[in-house]
Amino acid sequence: MDAGANEETDTGPAGPERLLTGVVDLLRAPLPEVLGRLSKVLAGVVPHHTLLLLTGDCAASALKWHGDATLTGPGALAELRRLAEEVAMDEPCFDRAALGPAGERHPVLAVPARPSGSAGALLAVVLDEDRAAPPTRARARIAWLLWQLTSVHIATLNARMEPAKLGVGRAVADERARLAAELTDAQAMALTTVLGALRSRALTDAAARATATDLAAAALVELRAGERGPDAAGPAESVADVFSRLADKLVLLMRHNDVRLELGEPDEPARLLPAPVAGAAYATVRGAVLTMLEQPGLGRVRVAWTVNGGTLRLSVRDDGPGELTTDHPGIRRLVEGLAALDAELTLDAVPGWGSTLVVSLPLASAERPRPRPPASLNPRELDVLRLLSSGHRNRRIAELLHISEHTVKFHVANILDKLDVASRGEAAAAARSFGLVEEGAPFA
Repeated sequence: MDAGANEETDTGPAGPERLLTGVVDLLRAPLPEVLGRLSKVLAGVVPHHTLLLLTGDCAASALKWHGDATLTGPGALAELRRLAEEVAMDEPCFDRAALGPAGERHPVLAVPARPSGSAGALLAVVLDEDRAAPPTRARARIAWLLWQLTSVHIATLNARMEPAKLGVGRAVADERARLAAELTDAQAMALTTVLGALRSRALTDAAARATATDLAAAALVELRAGERGPDAAGPAESVADVFSRLADKLVLLMRHNDVRLELGEPDEPARLLPAPVAGAAYATVRGAVLTMLEQPGLGRVRVAWTVNGGTLRLSVRDDGPGELTTDHPGIRRLVEGLAALDAELTLDAVPGWGSTLVVSLPLASAERPRPRPPASLNPRELDVLRLLSSGHRNRRIAELLHISEHTVKFHVANILDKLDVASRGEAAAAARSFGLVEEGAPFA
């Protein structure tokens, strides 16, 4: 993976003066235009058609690009991460990467950078297909230097960025991760329930197929309707209500499995749980049970909740092989989901005896400073954002604000653009991060 042995020093058709002029223009670029201007500067040094950027500094999206968007498919991130692991920090390298819908292998020059205060970034310069040979060492080195300058410029722009913008990115990323985890667990619950019916020894073949069909149909209706656990932005709920809904799901899950479910009634059933805690408790126990059910030879799972002062303690215990570890993907996902709530997770597994997972959730997490809404949002847009985040549709927002529905649509489009988000749900997540909507409180 050599960048080339020819030590030519000419910068190519661009020439030194044109190259430096392009660098000056690049260093004046606002963040959204940086890759485009870098591509222009690089064109005279390393002919290419697309730039792909893997960054560790953007919470909302790790992959940026300029050029051919079809090369940014599902496999692009994995390929860029592979290149990032293989390339030396002070030396670009030539390789071929599987990019695009069909995973075609494209020639790329991989150029790393890690300026001070940055998590690091990799620039993949996708070369023109007719260039079978890698760029010369001199040209590759110029590309490396240009990327070092550019990455410092990007880091500087990020540091100057409004704190609100960074807060939006984190809130949106958290919302996307939460929804992805919800969907993954919901699908796993449905699949496990259906398989349990098909494998049940208590049902005839015909009854098993009929039961599995009914369960699958019900699960599909729930998934399409978006029925999930407690809403992280909803009102506080009692321990009894949250545990009861969770128990209903677990009972359905276990109905045709050869695993006995034991449910310990929670103490302090009337104790109110803040919405984020209720959602985390529901998701954690559901995820833990699904993970335990993957083990062979399981006969029993016991779930218990207790409230001790300012902490909700969740316990999930099985009598399986006792080989679960914190490196298991299911357990790692639980840890990641609990990180924002300052929760503690311990896993005690004894070979031949089973595993016990205990999670301690603080009922009142430490307050964190909230970002402010972007100054570009005007007062009317803030009003629309509050109502949108409270779950109101456009027609109701129009009624409450005494404006037309068309005007509401115009404001919503502006809000999504100014927050740089893709959906109303992500906008609502941003609004919660600003404190514009109190949990469970209606708009007044």
